[in-house]
Amino acid sequence: MLLVLMLAWPIGLLIWANGKIDHVDALSGAADTPGTTYLLAGSDSRADGAIEDTETQGARTDTIMLLHVPDSGPTALISLPRDSYVEIPGHEPSKLNAAFSWGGAPLLVQTVEQLTGLTVDHYVEVGFGGIEQVVDAVGGVELCSDLTVDDADSGMVWTPGCREVGGVEALAFARMRKADPTGDIGRAERQQQLIGALSSKVENPGLVFQPGRQVDLLTAGTGALTVSEGTGILDLGDLALAFRNAKGEGGITGTPPIISMDYRPGNVGSTVRLDPDQTPGFFAAIASGTWPAGPTGGAPTG
Repeated sequence: MLLVLMLAWPIGLLIWANGKIDHVDALSGAADTPGTTYLLAGSDSRADGAIEDTETQGARTDTIMLLHVPDSGPTALISLPRDSYVEIPGHEPSKLNAAFSWGGAPLLVQTVEQLTGLTVDHYVEVGFGGIEQVVDAVGGVELCSDLTVDDADSGMVWTPGCREVGGVEALAFARMRKADPTGDIGRAERQQQLIGALSSKVENPGLVFQPGRQVDLLTAGTGALTVSEGTGILDLGDLALAFRNAKGEGGITGTPPIISMDYRPGNVGSTVRLDPDQTPGFFAAIASGTWPAGPTGGAPTG
């Protein structure tokens, strides 16, 4: 009986969790490219009340990450700055997150595919309210920063060092941009740090012996997610493993090559300009698994 229960519990939990995930018709149907590509988007919709803002309507994407597992070579986690000036199918060139505002997940997927040359296999959208709930469900996470911050927009208040934080502080940590001298680059690094801290907590073997905590975590996690049709719990498990590999010693993390953090082409304000000469080759090497492991990109110097 004990053996039956030990086998039935995780299987039943997975089936239950799989049925709770919301799905969206996000994928473009473009021809497959080698490897497996995940597009991760953080939605800042004000609808869930996690962000107090009565003026902003709808949803935008403050977080856009491309996670690619090549057939051979290092796994790559590439943060795409939301203000990157890009071509958007059917529209004038604009900031990358405008694609989500104008056409939701489908247009964001098409835009990223056009930019990178990679076909997205799985789209995963995380609501900011869900970040709070997931962090609280795992009992908090340890985060580190060298910045001194008191930012009214995000709510982040920080002195240099590391500390354990709950959901509200973790969300502020991930959202803050204006008080960071490196802007979107620094925010992308903090967002990756938060996801890594959450992954470490979830991988804790002690969680196996806490069925109540497992249910709380899955409830918070599935409630925060919207994924592409055909993407299920097992795919999300593969995503978590890929993320861990990208963050490990043999993985790749960072941004595409950037030549300007204040590019002003007109009509859209200040944008991030990706290097037009190096970016195509960069994504081609990421796709083929030939880009060397380690950090990449970052804010331009000089």
